[in-house]
Amino acid sequence: MITADLLLTNARFLTVDGPDATALAILNGRIVALDEVPARETVDLGGATVVPGFHDAHNHMAWYGLTLAEVDLRLTSMDAVLEALATAKADDGWLIGSGYDENKIGRHPTRDDLDRIAPTRPAWLKHVSGHMCVVNSVVLRMLGLDEHARDVDGGRIVTDPTGRPTGLLQEQAQNLVNALVLPYPLHELTDAVDRAGRRYLAEGITSVTEAGIGGGWIGKSPVELAAYQAARDQGRLHVRTELMVAADALHPLAAHPADGLPLGLDLGIRTGFGDDWLRIGPVKVFTDGSLIGHTAALCHDYADMPGSGYLQGDAGALTATIVNAHRSGWRVAAHAIGDAAIDLALDAYEQAQRETPRPDVRHRIEHFGVARHDQVERAVRLGVIGVPQARFVPEIGDGMLAALGPGRVGDAYRLRSLLDAGMVLPGSSDRPVTIGAPLLGIQAMVDRTTASGQPFSRHEQVTAREALRAYTLGSAFASHREHVTGSLTVGKLADLAVLSDDPTSVDTGHIGRIQVSRTMIEGQWRWN
Repeated sequence: MITADLLLTNARFLTVDGPDATALAILNGRIVALDEVPARETVDLGGATVVPGFHDAHNHMAWYGLTLAEVDLRLTSMDAVLEALATAKADDGWLIGSGYDENKIGRHPTRDDLDRIAPTRPAWLKHVSGHMCVVNSVVLRMLGLDEHARDVDGGRIVTDPTGRPTGLLQEQAQNLVNALVLPYPLHELTDAVDRAGRRYLAEGITSVTEAGIGGGWIGKSPVELAAYQAARDQGRLHVRTELMVAADALHPLAAHPADGLPLGLDLGIRTGFGDDWLRIGPVKVFTDGSLIGHTAALCHDYADMPGSGYLQGDAGALTATIVNAHRSGWRVAAHAIGDAAIDLALDAYEQAQRETPRPDVRHRIEHFGVARHDQVERAVRLGVIGVPQARFVPEIGDGMLAALGPGRVGDAYRLRSLLDAGMVLPGSSDRPVTIGAPLLGIQAMVDRTTASGQPFSRHEQVTAREALRAYTLGSAFASHREHVTGSLTVGKLADLAVLSDDPTSVDTGHIGRIQVSRTMIEGQWRWN
């Protein structure tokens, strides 16, 4: 008979991959029994519910940590946004706000709005989607865009009818501003990772996938990985972290032709390098933009404005990047929201596998936003995992309804269709685009109602137990980690969260209000 280090009792353990249990024993950081065995320490959990630690399959950890030090613009009127900026601490540095949504405040802010608040200091407002921003005249002058726009590959400098830039920069045009402020110092990024991780632990999160570092408009420094390593060295990397590398960071490798490594990082480092705490995941390839920003590439025009969005680069070049990354041994995570972008990603994955077959790769499509039935079926045939964010529905769903119209909203952010087709469904937030608490995400997967109370393709609802599985074992599967985490299974790492109530049995409207009382990683209490 084994003697465990710790025995947890008097709780309902939702194992996710098997029957519920009433006790759980831990030895050397791993689960060794799901019943009562001798242990050096016993903890009575007082009737609580215990679930596997939550795994957010798509979040932006450093970006979120940085927003915690910026002006919060998740507000509901233009007056409130401008007042929040006007009352922010005044100094000679940048005025930075994040999280505004023109669908909630009526329109995008303009350079003229910002000039009244910040006539002499640079001002930079980040859209909730992350796919566009607004700057004031000070910044436009710094960029040489005060009176005239110029073409930007994969992006747009928006102008008024006279041709004068309004201050709105879409997609790759944001890199013009990034060039003024990047790279962030590593100590600031390390602090941001620390801030974000502390918040995650309080929400029961034990693992995350960071959806883009090291390049493009999403990256904060070309040496961003060093910030995560520093956080780990200093004991400030609080959750298990998988890092997607932005495709911009990859480059041709001078390897032997027989090696089949056309594209990668120096030394041939690729997906899988690292350990259970910090590792390199897929390469992130942006194929299109944002649905509520009308920059996602659709096969048909948007319902509320002319145009169908656009790709973030030449289609042939995007395909070549995906194919070459696959050939070089990378898993690929293609950001594709519009169905035209999804077609491109699926075509590229099929070509990659045809030219260089690899077993059980689990390439991903991040967001899988507007997916036709034929695309769902094709993704399953190709072994591709869609990574939708149900939390978009209660936060930006009204904007998505307007953008798509009633005829196409049924294709948006599918859940039930993916499960029914045989796809493993992950759970994710895209934080800081949405509030990232997993219990709120689970409620959104079950509910599918917008902020105004509108139903959002309710046929795509899943059960609370299916949603819980998505935020645990489903996300672990998407990261090729289901053999070590994601469920309360003998032999797996003891990563778990103790909850005040059972999300699978309470009224669905109460799920997001359940409290996390303790969070454990590898048998150690990390938060309580």
